[in-house]
Amino acid sequence: MGGMRPTVLLFDIDGTLVTTGGAGRRAISRSFEKLHGRLDACDSFSLSGMTDRAIVRKALGIIGVEATPEAIDAVIDGYLSFLNEEVKRTEDRLYFVHAGMREAVAEARSRSGIAVGLGTGNVREGARVKLERVGIYEQFAFGGFGCDHEDRVELIRHGARCGAQLLDAPLEKCRVVVIGDTPKDVFAAKGIGAICIGVGTGNFTPQALIEAGADFAFPDFTSQGALDALLQGR
Repeated sequence: MGGMRPTVLLFDIDGTLVTTGGAGRRAISRSFEKLHGRLDACDSFSLSGMTDRAIVRKALGIIGVEATPEAIDAVIDGYLSFLNEEVKRTEDRLYFVHAGMREAVAEARSRSGIAVGLGTGNVREGARVKLERVGIYEQFAFGGFGCDHEDRVELIRHGARCGAQLLDAPLEKCRVVVIGDTPKDVFAAKGIGAICIGVGTGNFTPQALIEAGADFAFPDFTSQGALDALLQGR
């Protein structure tokens, strides 16, 4: 690695590391149905790139319920109980790790001076449930989660600080890289001055992610140059 700076990698989950076959959307819809009688609370907007708490806040507003912390917590608690069911019942062909991601994470973890974590709008328990299904949750030693902050910029900042602590390095001396599949991931990365690598494995093309400000973007992590960008890029 030569003189490479200490590096913190923050991987998004949905659409980036994995596709869950809609398990998360079904679980949150079921929670709204149970608590508020509205299975359609989230039907009018895209969940891509949103934090769990921001999703619930918006959906509560749509159905005319005050988005108090208690109301948000209640929906999240219900969501987590249903998520376990939905993740288990989703067919293998619809629930998978995206191409090249297992290998990229493993290679990064094999290098000294790199901390490999999560940067996700999922609350921590939701992240665990989703990633344990495909056997990769234990690959991430830390993270910034949707329960750390509702705002994606701030949860990414939290994750970056955790990674820097793990490396025993000041955050300002670290190279921080956010890997995600939406313009919201790009915005969050830029919000803390981090590098962003976009992947076209979600709802946005690599070109759309570049136009949003990503430093690099690839169809997936088997693409030529993707691993180099992760480990050695600017």
